[in-house]
Amino acid sequence: MSRESKTILVTGVTGLVGARLVPRLVDAGFYCHALVRGGKDAPAGATAVEADLLDEASLAAAVKGVSAIVHLAAIFRTQDVDLIWKNNLEGTRKLINAAKAHAPGARFILASTTHVYNKNNPHPGRENDDVDPQHAYPASKVAAEKELRESGINWSILRFPFVYGDGDKHLETLPEHLIAAKWHPAMRMSTIHHRDIATAVNMALAGTMDGRIVNISDEAPTSLYELSGLAGVTMESSSEPLTDPWYLHSDSSLARSLGFQPAVRTVYQAVHDKLL
Repeated sequence: MSRESKTILVTGVTGLVGARLVPRLVDAGFYCHALVRGGKDAPAGATAVEADLLDEASLAAAVKGVSAIVHLAAIFRTQDVDLIWKNNLEGTRKLINAAKAHAPGARFILASTTHVYNKNNPHPGRENDDVDPQHAYPASKVAAEKELRESGINWSILRFPFVYGDGDKHLETLPEHLIAAKWHPAMRMSTIHHRDIATAVNMALAGTMDGRIVNISDEAPTSLYELSGLAGVTMESSSEPLTDPWYLHSDSSLARSLGFQPAVRTVYQAVHDKLL
């Protein structure tokens, strides 16, 4: 395989997912161009490419010569709703436009979220379910997905649940959010380890998921009570009826049918194998 066919552009390279995904893509033999703003460093093994998602002119140079774009960049940990929409929708739109104009043959892989599924879904979230998220982050992702699906370029969309592992401390910070939101301790949440995000992205880069929205998750949604316990915090117990039992739980049957198999099958395996 030629260098050109293995040269990819990755956005969001300093984020929770990107910082751990890029080294794995490099190890898999990809030549990673890491989109960074001026003065920022790229992860080890990647080549920094200075550009801004909101500056389409800078994106033109960034996408030239790449065979694929892995778009991870997103904003969600903020109360600034306008900023969320500006980055997650407008930034994605500009990147799509740059790809259409300057890398029309590139495969475009968008990282999305299983939080797009409605809170009162009658079953685990499925890729063909109607979605109407009430919060800015998942709503902006739904809008970005629509832009990509209607773009005319080769696309795939990977919807990730709660991401953890590789020292990211994400699990450790989970209990404070669960307690603040007053979620029922018996709710079960789908999860995915960084190792398996890399597996899914590699499959998408190979074309396995072209033209599809695919939920990616491990094998065992885990109760919030247990997840908090693994993070060293005991949630208040409750035997009250559980409402919206499928919220945060995604159906990954499609991914399995395409050949995706998580190496880290459960959070408990990650604990046992010291992969947190």
